[in-house]
Amino acid sequence: MKARDGSACATPASIGRRRFVMAGALACVGWPSGAGAGSGVGPVAPLATAPALPLRRHDGATPTLVAQLTGACTAVQLMFTGCSSVCPLQGALFGALQAELLTQRDNSARLLSLSIDPLADDPAALSAWLLRFGAAAGWSAAAPDVRALDQLLSLFSRNAAAGDRHSGQVYVFDRHARMAWRTSELPPAAEVLEALRRFA
Repeated sequence: MKARDGSACATPASIGRRRFVMAGALACVGWPSGAGAGSGVGPVAPLATAPALPLRRHDGATPTLVAQLTGACTAVQLMFTGCSSVCPLQGALFGALQAELLTQRDNSARLLSLSIDPLADDPAALSAWLLRFGAAAGWSAAAPDVRALDQLLSLFSRNAAAGDRHSGQVYVFDRHARMAWRTSELPPAAEVLEALRRFA
């Protein structure tokens, strides 16, 4: 499958045609600029706590989304390990962001790579993703329960309009698990770092 911009989006393994079409459309969504919850770049208002959606992490743990995000400011990216277009760039972005945090001895922030392909992205695939980009402590990867995928996607795409780009935004949650900031598409590490510090 190819995104509208001609970039390749690999087919997520073992997803039926209907679910794949839905997942592909949402994965290759672009968000317009503007203010408000679920759209644009910058602050998100009103602040709302993330739901208690079940996750399975790379280490096999099964926290809820709200538990995973509570306690530290967290940068979240949406990805799936079978993606060959934007997702590797997102992984490299988090790698650069982690390097900045380590250089500055800042362990107050966390990173979360959140898969939108829960059928293919089991703990082994998520662990391989983290290994590929040299993840250290503080950077986790997780996938939602299949039954929670639609609700997860609606959290990140609320009020969004379909576009022709695979989204590369990063979503910053404060330590109370509330989405507080959306970055630009494929932001530089410095942009995400600034947002993390703003809400730390």
